[in-house]
Amino acid sequence: MSKMRSIGTACLCFILFAALASAEAAGRQVPYESAITKARSEIWKAINSGRCGSATAAVMVDGKVVYAEGFGMANREKNVPVRKDTLFNIGSISKVYVATAIMLLVDDGRVSLDKPVTDYLPEFKMADDRYRKITVRMTLNHVSGIPGTEGKNSFGFRYDDNVKKETLETLARAHLKHDPGAMPVYCNDCFTLAEMIVERVSGKKYMDFLHERMFRPLGLKNTGIGVGEIKDKPIAFYYDPKTGKKHPPETLSIIGAGGLSSTAVELCRFMDTFSAKGRLLKKESLAEMRKEQPSAFWGKLRNPTFSCGLGWDMTGLPRYDAAGVQVLGKSGGTGNYSSMVYTVPDRRISVAVIGAGKESGAMKIALDMLDAVLVEKKLVPREERSVPIPPKAQKLPQDHTSWSGYYADGARLGQVVFDAEKDTGTLYAFKGQEKAPAATFIYNNGYYHDNEGNRYYFANVGGESYFVTSPLHAGIDVIVMQKVKPLEKPQSLKSDMDNKAWLRRNVGPFEGIMIVESHFARSFLYKDLPGYVFFQGMHRIDSSEFAGMPFDAIRDQAELTLFEKDGATWAWVSDLLYCPAETAAPLKAGENSVKIGDDGYNQWLVANEDVVVSFAKPAQGRAIIFTADDVTTYDSAVDTGDVYVAKGSYIECAGLANDVFTVNARPAVPK
Repeated sequence: MSKMRSIGTACLCFILFAALASAEAAGRQVPYESAITKARSEIWKAINSGRCGSATAAVMVDGKVVYAEGFGMANREKNVPVRKDTLFNIGSISKVYVATAIMLLVDDGRVSLDKPVTDYLPEFKMADDRYRKITVRMTLNHVSGIPGTEGKNSFGFRYDDNVKKETLETLARAHLKHDPGAMPVYCNDCFTLAEMIVERVSGKKYMDFLHERMFRPLGLKNTGIGVGEIKDKPIAFYYDPKTGKKHPPETLSIIGAGGLSSTAVELCRFMDTFSAKGRLLKKESLAEMRKEQPSAFWGKLRNPTFSCGLGWDMTGLPRYDAAGVQVLGKSGGTGNYSSMVYTVPDRRISVAVIGAGKESGAMKIALDMLDAVLVEKKLVPREERSVPIPPKAQKLPQDHTSWSGYYADGARLGQVVFDAEKDTGTLYAFKGQEKAPAATFIYNNGYYHDNEGNRYYFANVGGESYFVTSPLHAGIDVIVMQKVKPLEKPQSLKSDMDNKAWLRRNVGPFEGIMIVESHFARSFLYKDLPGYVFFQGMHRIDSSEFAGMPFDAIRDQAELTLFEKDGATWAWVSDLLYCPAETAAPLKAGENSVKIGDDGYNQWLVANEDVVVSFAKPAQGRAIIFTADDVTTYDSAVDTGDVYVAKGSYIECAGLANDVFTVNARPAVPK
């Protein structure tokens, strides 16, 4: 690793010295040199640190690409570097494309933003009568109240068109977490609905519509479906930074929400269509896409929140708003890629960064590059940041005790505890029923500060309490957790849910590695939170068989439904189907035959002794091994050969209906 880091550093120095020497020889500054230097230094830093394996970046000004570069290896085994035309998955930046597709249909007079979704998709129903108020606009600006994301088999290694039908089935038994229009809470499923509206109204497959109405007119030859479906163009593979293993090329079946791939150059070219010289939308639709789409929650926090637009994360940022410069921005993140694009439509400036890696830092790198371009063009002043001085602890405010308690987001539970004698607060994070300090903060001038330089505060709006992050320089507030409210009449579920192990049963063999953690799960009860159960997120128990969503401001929540099947209590957690772990079949010594039934449900075995196993599996089959404490030790998507299986471990076999696996087990004999 140190040798590779030295090589990367040497290459970076060579590139920078060469660029500076060229500029000196020409007697003038390299155009946008600061932005280019920022891209190179920060991207190589991310690669050398292991946060991403490869990346690409581009800058467009006045309709021309003034900088484009690839970094790292797209294919390590074949020694293929990333080039300007190497494709990466762009994740949720895809939302801007489906929003644009809807606006093209608005231009055609075939869709109205403020008509109900049911006017276009009459089969769309929910277990909550408020769903009838959800409009097309609300599918594009995150204010619908729909719970979150269809996770079953939507992230994986091949495209599965069934995700649309499955999304409708999941929503049919789901409730809303808030009134339509009440709050801006990120929601992927809404963009699947938007994708379906495009298909229903146009009469074309979604990708065919994009190619016909957007890609071909704009000359976007390297933009399309996810890299897992691409056979004839260079793609950037993802390599696990911990193991170095290459993952199968990734495809997201929720195309409208996050399933497109592209290059940094073509992201910039697409963004240029939102300038006055855009060639896609009529003037009125262009203006609609560029304006913020506030909810009723707007203005309820101390500082501005992200001003979501139609598909955009933001339609402005305070620093640039103050200078009269509108910035549109959208981020993207999948299991294997992270991306960011910004555009200044009035000045025809766009910047894009995509990395192979979940934490590439693309958002910050792209913003630093954009800022450098805007400073060079004298559109904003250079930001002079003072030397950061750690705040001094002050006495906790009198109301601090009211903020004590349990908080949660979509997947995590935490507890805020204050120490009045030390004037500190601590956020504890739970793993199961054990908790450990995650952050300690002091109070200073109305905010709580941790030792990493982050700033927070607590807010009460409409009787709900929120834990809010408030970055000092960004000027944008974001709700990160919501308080779990004590219940006057807590109820219980019919099954004992405390520290109970569950096995997922509706897993397709092509489901992505990022979703594997959902296959083996545990549910927990907490004595201080009667009436709640934690099972892939926090749920409020509403009856003996149902637990609903307790929060209005948290993304990707789920509802829990218990039901009887095959003599046991099974569970739906949104779209994820679970059976109790004790129903797993015992792994026998010798040959075990495992058949996938007509329902396609994956099958499970449990090892009652230490063994070594080998698999004979069907062509599209998948075998995954979990320890009793939920550590994945083997996944045939990336692993091969025989494998040691410890006593108490679970073996999952996922395949197509009627597929047959052979699992051979022999005693594990130490040498």
